[in-house]
Amino acid sequence: MLAENTTPRAWLAELAGRVRGWLWLTGAAGLLAGLCTVAQMGLLAWLVDQLVTRSRDPAELSPAFGLLLGVLALRAVAQWAQERAGFEAGRRVRERVREQLLDHLVALGPVGLGDRHTAGLGQQWVEQVEALDGYFARFLPQLGLVMALPLVILAVVAWLDWLAALLLLASAPLIPLFMALVGMGAERLNREQFESVTRLAGHFLDRVRGIATLQLFNRAQESTREVYIAADDYRRRSLRTLRLAFLSSAVLEFFASVAIAVVAIYIGFGLLGYIAFGPADSLTLFSGLLILLLAPEFFQPLRTLSQHYHDRAAALGAADGLVALLKEPAEAPFQTATGSREAPFQTATGSREAPRITLRGVTLRHRGRDACLGPFDLSVAPGECVALVGPSGSGKSSLLQLLGGFLAPEGGEATITPRGPAAWMDQRPWLVQGSLADNLRLAAPMADEAALWQALREVRLDGLVAGLPAGLDTPLGERGVGLSGGQAQRLALARVFLAEALLLLLDEPTAGLDADTEAAVIEALQRLMRRGATVVIATHQPALCAAADWVLELTSMDASREAADV
Repeated sequence: MLAENTTPRAWLAELAGRVRGWLWLTGAAGLLAGLCTVAQMGLLAWLVDQLVTRSRDPAELSPAFGLLLGVLALRAVAQWAQERAGFEAGRRVRERVREQLLDHLVALGPVGLGDRHTAGLGQQWVEQVEALDGYFARFLPQLGLVMALPLVILAVVAWLDWLAALLLLASAPLIPLFMALVGMGAERLNREQFESVTRLAGHFLDRVRGIATLQLFNRAQESTREVYIAADDYRRRSLRTLRLAFLSSAVLEFFASVAIAVVAIYIGFGLLGYIAFGPADSLTLFSGLLILLLAPEFFQPLRTLSQHYHDRAAALGAADGLVALLKEPAEAPFQTATGSREAPFQTATGSREAPRITLRGVTLRHRGRDACLGPFDLSVAPGECVALVGPSGSGKSSLLQLLGGFLAPEGGEATITPRGPAAWMDQRPWLVQGSLADNLRLAAPMADEAALWQALREVRLDGLVAGLPAGLDTPLGERGVGLSGGQAQRLALARVFLAEALLLLLDEPTAGLDADTEAAVIEALQRLMRRGATVVIATHQPALCAAADWVLELTSMDASREAADV
């Protein structure tokens, strides 16, 4: 999580510090390419002067032509190195930002992310992070070049003709001035564009997910019109940003062209003898041609910077949204017996001993709400099964979120000793688009096929899967499309078997199931309990309460323990 006073510009500067070496390499390669350009123009002007004014045989100038080819080759290598180093700087920054985002999203957990749309998060993960690439790969290196290369060219021109150098110097500030004026609006437009596409992504995904319901209620056409309106708004904002970019480029090109034209007029009239002021009388074909060749190169770094200035605006617009997300406070995981802070989930290398749960004076509160549960005490012995019962809103799910590490206690102390791998099963199992095997391996990525079939046998799904033409390779749609509610619940329960966790947190695992499916799920849960795991179940079902060792009845601001014989 970023500090509250972190600004987008400060965050970008911190990221730039992590790739300072690659930025320096990019700038050095660009400077070398610019110096090669100066040398190339000098050789070209000298060759023309030798051939035209001195009437030398081209064969005599073979070494100069060979040197020119060598300079061209070196320039090409330098430009390749500049592009490669810039790409590497941008790639490393994007990797770093995605690591930051992923770590922060894990820290926020499902509770902290409950008010954010998955489509919006996906858009930030992809588009806003990608928008940072141009800033680090092109803009920052060019910002250094624009301070060095024009000075080198100006020094060469001043050595040849100080009046031509003054003409270039007088026109140079116009380009940065217009870049600053354009940048003020471009940053705001890019920020609005990112906000618009984030809203569009969420709006479109919601309509796609609910297309069956919309068609059922004859609202599909209206929803299509709403998506069209949102997409048209994004189109207008995108075109507004492009219009500003093209207009600013045209203005900058105009001033650069006028400046070059003024220098060309001065050189032409000076060579013809119409200007006798200052160093005009001493102009030669070599000096005049070299100045004319270097004049566009003097403005080229500034023009390139103006092109990449929109990369800066896009990066600042993206950084606004990313910094706002990274500043969101994450719930601190609860304490272990040693008092240290740990992540809510550990890998399977943790303890293989069933944990003890101890809560003392715990009060739970969601951000921006009043206390939703507590204060209360609770002790669950290793290997016990506890059923949480109570009316809706009494805090059952919040207590499970506390035990899972998704919610920190407002007050009191919560410990789990020892802290080992935990398994979570929601009343709406999370299934992804992919095969049955892919969904099972979410809990155990390295599980072989024999382990998958064993887990299916534990939940009585092996017969169903064996009867499918593709077996474990049977594809599922998003959210388990292709399975009934009971089958999805049992598939999620099979993942719990695969996880081999010793702390099981189950939220309404039999909600909405028929009696036969509920009995099959309870039977599978009882087999899990016999492994010795500590189990906490939030439920309204009497059958699950009967299977538990004891029942904890919750009310809105209180909790009491009622023993139940099993």
